[in-house]
Amino acid sequence: MQPHYLLGIDGGGTQCRARLTDLQGHVLAEATGGPANVWSDYDAALTCVGQLIDRVLSQAGLAPEALTQTALVAGLAGANVASVQARLASWQPACAALQVVSDVEIACAGAHGGAPGAVFIIGTGSQGAAWDGERFTLLGGWGFSLSDQGSGAELGRRALRLALLAHESIIMPTAFTRQLMAQFSDSPETMLLWTRSATPADWARVVPQVFAAADAGDCHAQDLLHQTAADIGLMVCRLIALSSGRVALMGGVATPIQRWLDDDIQARLVTPQGDALSGALILAQQLTPVRYPI
Repeated sequence: MQPHYLLGIDGGGTQCRARLTDLQGHVLAEATGGPANVWSDYDAALTCVGQLIDRVLSQAGLAPEALTQTALVAGLAGANVASVQARLASWQPACAALQVVSDVEIACAGAHGGAPGAVFIIGTGSQGAAWDGERFTLLGGWGFSLSDQGSGAELGRRALRLALLAHESIIMPTAFTRQLMAQFSDSPETMLLWTRSATPADWARVVPQVFAAADAGDCHAQDLLHQTAADIGLMVCRLIALSSGRVALMGGVATPIQRWLDDDIQARLVTPQGDALSGALILAQQLTPVRYPI
């Protein structure tokens, strides 16, 4: 069936967003829901996606059956894992056309308007993607324990480790390290107990303090940001090689870290043209026989 509508889904680890448009790109409805990471909680993620699909159709004044006239692209966190991809093959919503990719792939499409290029997302976690016009190549995205170079969670973990070193006078304490330890009542044991249940988002909560301390001239905070910038540079160099030099940074850490990056890395970065949802809609348009600019 010829699609009449385009639906983009951006399913991240914190929230899921949906945007419904007509074929010309006019927005008909938008909605936001809870997390949609198909690796960490497959069933909950698809339940959230299903709820958002129903909500945007309703908001647009369309009957549920309008989904059969809709080209749907869902970019879901965790969809890069092969075992999850195999499981997602059984997810068949009653739409006219369907493509399921990872959230970083739709971010890449949005950042470059569907043209070849690359993106490195640095928020709580991190992941990169490069699009050469025919296929995506993904970098990272294997979770906090194994990956997430340049991310807020990794920066937070390094900051707390450094604070503990300073607390034990292994390195020089500063006002910044004392501030971090004070959050754990100056108790390494309290910090240890906290790590048992700390999520990547919990580790990342100290990131604004790192940037503030670095701006105030704290040497430890500045060293931490130089380390993070080096990690980002490592990933960006590989993405440059995969994308003919067009790389956009996205995510919550992207803006504050840019001035800490090496000059040659900064010179190779481009400003994102659009967000992940716009990327999902660009890919959805490619599923339709009739193409309009989004």
